[in-house]
Amino acid sequence: MTAYYVLLDDGGAGGVRFGCNDSLAGVRRTMAGSTEPLANAMRALLDNATEPAPGLYNSLSGSTLTFLSGTFDGTAVTVYLSGSIRPAGVCDVPRIEAQLTQTAVASVGAIRAEVYVNGVRLAEALRLQ
Repeated sequence: MTAYYVLLDDGGAGGVRFGCNDSLAGVRRTMAGSTEPLANAMRALLDNATEPAPGLYNSLSGSTLTFLSGTFDGTAVTVYLSGSIRPAGVCDVPRIEAQLTQTAVASVGAIRAEVYVNGVRLAEALRLQ
């Protein structure tokens, strides 16, 4: 499965530009255990013990998030997480959103993603920081 990490301030050279002039890069990861692609992808992304490839930044590294469950209806993927989000700065807010949503979308081939943290939509959870 593929987990997405941030190429800092690369002006979109490595992918679609977003946030603070960053882009996302997909990294193939392997996870033992579940055969569920969504669960594996999200757990790989949230596994702070594993560093992404050199030159990539994980905006979730200071957070303590756990994958609870997820669903895919053929169009949208919905992900439920628990724990706390700890952005390292204002630029980490769009980075966290991009990493979580792109990893979820790519894992199942969805068109869009809805992510909830402790029952609250991700955008709202990030505003509470």
